[in-house]
Amino acid sequence: MRRPSTLVLLALALVPGASGEAARTKPLLGIFGDPARFEQLTGQRSSVRHVILGWNQGLTWGKPLGQFLPTLTPVPMIGVGTKSGWPNSREAVTPLGIAQGKGDAYLVALNRAIAAFEGDRIYFRPLGEMNGHWNAYCAFTKTGASKGPQYATAAFRKAFARMYLIVHGGKSVNARLRALGLPPVAGELEANPMPRLRVIWNPQGYGAPDIPANSAQAYYPGDKYVDVVGNDLYNQNFKAEWAANQRLYDAHPSKPYAFPEWGLWAIDDPRFIETMAAFVRAHRRVELLAYFDSVAGSTWDLASKPRSKAAYRKLITSLG
Repeated sequence: MRRPSTLVLLALALVPGASGEAARTKPLLGIFGDPARFEQLTGQRSSVRHVILGWNQGLTWGKPLGQFLPTLTPVPMIGVGTKSGWPNSREAVTPLGIAQGKGDAYLVALNRAIAAFEGDRIYFRPLGEMNGHWNAYCAFTKTGASKGPQYATAAFRKAFARMYLIVHGGKSVNARLRALGLPPVAGELEANPMPRLRVIWNPQGYGAPDIPANSAQAYYPGDKYVDVVGNDLYNQNFKAEWAANQRLYDAHPSKPYAFPEWGLWAIDDPRFIETMAAFVRAHRRVELLAYFDSVAGSTWDLASKPRSKAAYRKLITSLG
């Protein structure tokens, strides 16, 4: 039996009502990287531990999921991509392959590992930034050329729905897969209901390439297959895409909102920190901000950005 905690109450409080706006609750703050180092820099005690796994990591390679997830307490956020292996990663599965069930062994393993995790909340963030050409599962190349049916946005939407249904599990999964025209999944699945498990659909607010066919909405699988809408936001050349971020927030009024990745590139830009804090205070559905990253010497490291670090300590750490 899982231990009750205040996170259970927090999770319930964050479920939106019919209007889509929950009562104001403090967002969870997270980090990709070393939480102890980030606390030294900013004073933030990170609730959310963000990692990005390759396909089949924890099943056929790397530390087993059952041993790895407990190291990410109190709240893991598990990102998953489609490349596998280390150090020479290769594409292991395509969006169409996932939709057709070719990745089910890994999804079933994730379902069971999530059920065995003893914490009261866990985020699953599959195929983040899908409308960014740098990701293998994007439907388009940098120039805007289609990558074909294996990567089409229609295939992605079916793939995401399949991932959502299998990791959440329960007894009705195959009936729901059949309704989507997808093959059944073999074997028993554990039940991982919302709000304990929260699946994040996480595009960038603007597409790269920035064409209508590669917009965030082109990849949206439907409200039935998304728990939280996320946006990754950075301040490239002092030009963060705040207008696109607002459009994404407005497009999904019934969903909680998150920033699974956000951060500063090589420039010290306290105004970006200030704008983020103001956005969170003004938008009640924001439930999560996870900074990227706390690795010493990285492009995004706050240690090399003293004005931004001070602004973060003052304005972001106090939000959590």
